[in-house]
Formats: sequence, C-alpha cells, structure tokens
Amino acid sequence: MQKTNLLFVVLLFSFTITAQTPTDPRLKGLDTLVAKVLKDWHAPGVSIAVVEKGKVIYTGGFGYRDIDKKLPVTENTQFGIGSCTKAFTASILGMLAKDDKVDLDKPVRNYLPELKFQNEYTNSHATLRDMMCHRTGLPRHDMSWYASWATRNEFLERIQYLEPTAELREKWQYNNFMFMAQGVVIEKLTGKSWEDNMKEKILKPLGMNNTNLSTKDMEKSGDHSLAYSSTDSSIKAIPYRNIDAMGPAGSVNSCAKDMAQWLITWINNGKYNGKEIIPSSYRSEAITIQMATGGGLPGAENSDIHINGYGLGWGISSYRGHYRVEHGGGIDGFITTTGFFPSDSIGIFVVSNQGQPVAVIRNFIADRMLKLPYRNWNKFQLDATQKAKEAAKSVVKNDSLNHVFNTKPSHALADYAGIYTNPGYGKIEIKSTENKLTSNFNSIDIRFEHYHYDQFKAYPEDPSLEDATLMVNFHTDEKGTISKLTIPFESGVKDIEFVKETKSMDLAKDALQQYTGEYELAPGMVAKFYIKGEKTLYAFIEGQPEYELVAVKKDEFNLKVMTGYSVKFESNEKGEVTAVNFIQPNGVFKAPKKK
Repeated sequence: MQKTNLLFVVLLFSFTITAQTPTDPRLKGLDTLVAKVLKDWHAPGVSIAVVEKGKVIYTGGFGYRDIDKKLPVTENTQFGIGSCTKAFTASILGMLAKDDKVDLDKPVRNYLPELKFQNEYTNSHATLRDMMCHRTGLPRHDMSWYASWATRNEFLERIQYLEPTAELREKWQYNNFMFMAQGVVIEKLTGKSWEDNMKEKILKPLGMNNTNLSTKDMEKSGDHSLAYSSTDSSIKAIPYRNIDAMGPAGSVNSCAKDMAQWLITWINNGKYNGKEIIPSSYRSEAITIQMATGGGLPGAENSDIHINGYGLGWGISSYRGHYRVEHGGGIDGFITTTGFFPSDSIGIFVVSNQGQPVAVIRNFIADRMLKLPYRNWNKFQLDATQKAKEAAKSVVKNDSLNHVFNTKPSHALADYAGIYTNPGYGKIEIKSTENKLTSNFNSIDIRFEHYHYDQFKAYPEDPSLEDATLMVNFHTDEKGTISKLTIPFESGVKDIEFVKETKSMDLAKDALQQYTGEYELAPGMVAKFYIKGEKTLYAFIEGQPEYELVAVKKDEFNLKVMTGYSVKFESNEKGEVTAVNFIQPNGVFKAPKKK
C-alpha cells in the first residue's frame, strides 16, 4: 500500500493548472475546458489520449499527479485504470480460443473444475462467455474481496458460498469474481501466471512499456500519480488499494501514451503496426452485444442511448447516433474511461486521480472528433449533481421509526468480542476495548455504535467507504451465548452470516481420560466416550456417526461438526465424573456414567 500522509489536505484552487496543449485544431479549447472542469470538480489532474485510425491525435496531462510536490501529469504518468483491465483479460482468452486451447462456449469447469457455484445447473452449464459478459446469476459480492489479503485461489474457493440473485443467463449482473476466475483459467491453460501472459501477449507486443500490474510496481515508477479524494473544501491524498489477487478484474496501471496504443489496436481490427495482436474474429465478438443491460428511450431529455449492452470485457452503447464501445474503471482515487467508436475509427482514454471529470472531458472530445453540435456537458453534470444533493438534503434522515430508544445490549460488550467466520467472506474480528466495540475486516478498521438491543451501527474507518454505514445484528444460540452476526453486505440476498468461532482448550491425554467410559442415556442406549490419537475425545452412540469433541470450558465440549450441540460432564465431591449432559436444541438429556 502507498504510504501517504492521510492528514495532508490542500486548500482548493491554490495551485496553477499545468497542461500539455493539443495541436489538432479539432481539440481547440480542450485545455481551457479541462482547467475549468478540474476547478469545478475539485480534482488534481487528468491524463488523456485521443487516437484516430492508426494515428495518435493527442496524449498529455493536465494538473498535478502530486499536489504537494507540484509534479505535473504527463502522457507517461501512471494511473490505476481499474475495470478497464477486463478487456485485457478477456482478450487473452480470445487469443487462446483462436489457438484452439479453449472454447468460450463449453462449460468452464472443463478447464477449471475448482470453480463451483451454489446452483448445480450453473455448475454444469456456465461458460467462459457467460463469465465474460456478466450473466452467471451472481451479483457483485464485492465486500468479499475488497481490501482483503486473501489469495486468488482463496477467492476462487469462496465463489461456491456466494448466493446468486438470478439464474444463469437470466440477466446482466456485474461481477468481478468472474474476471478473476478467467485469469485463473488462463493460468491453467498456459502454465503461466496471468501477469506473465499479460506481459507476453499484450504489453510487450504493443510496446506498452510504461504499464504494470500492481500498485507495488507503480510506486517504483518515476512518473506515477497519487490517489486523491475531495470535498467542496479540500483535496486529500489516500492510500493505493492493492488488488493483486483480484488482478485480472482490475489491477492494470497505465498511462495515456500506452493506452493510445491499446486503442489503436482495437480500432484497427486487432492489428498493431500491421501485426495481428487480437484475433479479428474475437474482436468482432467482443464489441458485439452478448447480453442486454438496459437502454434509454430515444428523445428523452439529454439521452442519446438507444442501445445498451455488454460484449466481452466491453460495454456497448450508442452515443449521439454513433456506435460506442467503452468501459469504465474505478479503484480508490482513480476513475477511468477507455473507449472507441468502431465505425468512426476514433478512440478516447481519460483518467483522473480524483474521479468526477472523466465523463465530461470524454464527451467534449467525442463531440469535437465526431463533429457533433456543442453541448455543455460540464454544466449538465454539475446541475445534475447539485440537483441530486438538494434532493438528498430534502430527505429527512430519521430512523426513529425503527429505533427503539433506551435499550441496552443483552450481554456485556466483552461477550461480543471474538472471531466470526463466513466461508464466502472470510473473517471479522470484533474487539472490546475501553467499553467500545471495534473491528477489522479485510484490513478495514471499523467502529461500532450501539443502536438498539443487539444491533449496532458499523462505521468503516476508510476514506473510500466513508458513507458505507451498515447495521450489524448479533444473535444468540439456545444457551443465550452470542453465536453469530449478520450484515447486509449484498442487496437481493440474505444478510451475510458470520459464525462466531469458539475458542478451544488444549487438554492433555491424561486430563481427557477422566471423561472416557460408558454413559446410559436410556435402557439399552449407551453413549461411549473414548480417546483417539494423542488427545482427541470422541463420542459414539449406536446408529449414529462418531462425533469429535472440542473442549471449550471446564468439563464442557462442543460437537465439532454440529453447531448448537455440546456435552457437559458432572462430577461428585471427590472430583469423579458421574454423568454427562447432552445439550442440544430440543433439550438437555442426562446420562449417568456406568460403573
């Protein structure tokens, strides 16, 4: 992660915009427009590439990549391009398909049997094409991977535990996991990492020498941009987000000069300098709608979107009567748009280190290059944003209808502390310190405020999640013990359930020996307790499987594979074990020890 001073704040408009002025007459006024946009949207800088056919019309930067040091953005400044990475990953699969190493329309499990979904039909029928155009039925489930240090293989394992919200091919739902999994398919087919495939098959052939695949490598570059967030009164540097494990979905870092070469390749039917890089047959499929995503109504105010769909790693729509292929990308502090007009042979790349200005600048350039009537996109977007802010202010934020005042948690705060686990989302560690609950989830620090009863509000201590307040519900088991928590991480599915891990006691074999023997549950029904291995206690009742026991308290054990089931031994005044209680949801059953 980038080590920046999170407390460093720069007052707006205290710096002069630096710029590389375009020479093409069609882009006259671009420098003036960008200067105004950066000021209006409180953004430090942008980098831009414009290409036409096989020619670079403009590459350059405006503003600063580092405000503190007054370092200007240039055509070589590296930015995170986020999900614009997806077209790169999908293209490698297109290359492998041309070489008959993979079929995009055969079940993906032919190539990656480790990939599992909750739905067995999806398991048997989902293809790479389904994954490449976001139609597997899985919603985003981004909090499973966002800010997590889990590995690529661990993320792959999690997919089977993520609840779908649609059937296979029922509707379009954006999902980063599916592009990560494509990267794993590439690794399986080639025997090389996704990163090595990227370098060998795309970056090196296109001469994209100033492009890398990790924030660690970007930090080493002599010309890279910091990431920023801003408010109406300040701009603040924020840390990079390292997403190496999810890399095939969004970890490319690039610059305007390199992205110009990428766009030229797509405009020229997959060829760069006369050599085919991207198979032309694949290129045609990639820029053709594979899954509808919705559309605008012709003639609607300020709407020129008559079609709206998704190809293979690309979004597809119309722009003022022109066919546009485009993809956005966003990762903490960076927002990107990469797109081209196939019928017009024009490509545009815009990236910002704060986010807001890219669409305005992209549309200004598109209008000039396509010779379209002028529209004040900056004013339109500013007005729309202001209207949204005013609408938000008019909404009375009052949760008193749900809030039950003057209640207390059912347990002491220390009882809520512990590690909670979900197989699809990993672990959440809750701590109780100074009469407060705090947490760490996926490297994100969280503070809790009591709401009512066993419900708490969770506030992420992360610049990119400032508005992501969630309700966390704690639940008790039959014994009244805090046993799990639920969080509404993903809309459309059940709240994500995290089960509290029970701390086990490490008992020596001699200490376990006192519990061994036979206990009579009923006439003719005996429970046997015995030790296997060095120090593991087991229970067995005829007609049932044997149960491994885990020591959790003095004389008390949980059944390892059955939540809510435990046994507790009783002793006499001499310390001799005399009985065992089977504690389960339907009651407590006592069995005296046979002599």
